[in-house]
Amino acid sequence: MTTQNLKSDVRKTILTAQKNEITEYFIYKKLSSSMKDPNKRKVLDRISEDELKHYKFWKKYTEKDVDPDYLKIWGYYIISRLFGLTFGIKLMERGEEQAQVTYEKVAESFPDAEAIVEEEDQHEKELITLIDEDRLEYVGSMILGLNDALVELTGALSGFTFALQNTRLIALTGLITGIAASLSMATSEYLSTKSEAGSKKPLKAALYTGTVYIFTVIVLILPYFIFTNVFLCLGLTVLNAILIILAFTFYISVAKDLPFKKRFLEMVMISLGVTALTFVIGFLVKTIFHIEI
Repeated sequence: MTTQNLKSDVRKTILTAQKNEITEYFIYKKLSSSMKDPNKRKVLDRISEDELKHYKFWKKYTEKDVDPDYLKIWGYYIISRLFGLTFGIKLMERGEEQAQVTYEKVAESFPDAEAIVEEEDQHEKELITLIDEDRLEYVGSMILGLNDALVELTGALSGFTFALQNTRLIALTGLITGIAASLSMATSEYLSTKSEAGSKKPLKAALYTGTVYIFTVIVLILPYFIFTNVFLCLGLTVLNAILIILAFTFYISVAKDLPFKKRFLEMVMISLGVTALTFVIGFLVKTIFHIEI
């Protein structure tokens, strides 16, 4: 069957599949060139060649060359470099799930496409076991720093907001509290990891915990350095906390194949619950002790 015999909707679907294959060929090639590990490079090269083979398979029917999506190539490359190869590849896998559905539909007209579906399934299995990245090994340390910073600092800033009602004073108090807490958490993680028999390095675990903690602190207190209305600042801090939870939960859910919605809602409810409770405590402290600043 040639391009003249293809139905318009089928031809459009195949051209889309063809563009995806050539795009993914270049993505895997580019990722492979950035790998120092020869084993990872070998697997990525093999997968990229399979993608090129798929592209040529579709070209037999469309009789047309298709340009890759250069924006997508650079997008996934940058994401993989910034957030890790595992995250970048698994994020791309989500798009491949839709591609497999496309292949299965087209396979009704082109039985040879079933082989492509099988190869895509094999790609996923290889990718799952491809990488053992530091940042995924230390996810527990990052979660510890993130959760503690979100719960402790959103609560503290909420209490400070009503008790102090001065944005600069709240920001400085929050910054000092956050830095002290981050050092405390990093130290605790160092000692905890050192006492365990696992493969994690205590100093690296402490650095992950402390770095994530201090980053969260800076994002949460930032509104208090910019605006003068304390309640606007508190609202923006809560919004920042939700956005941090959203971004981190999405990262973990993709990289570790974990459910997103349940973990996101759980972390949001805990953070907002503590914020509301400490806001009430701040109100009571201000009222009982007649604090005026």
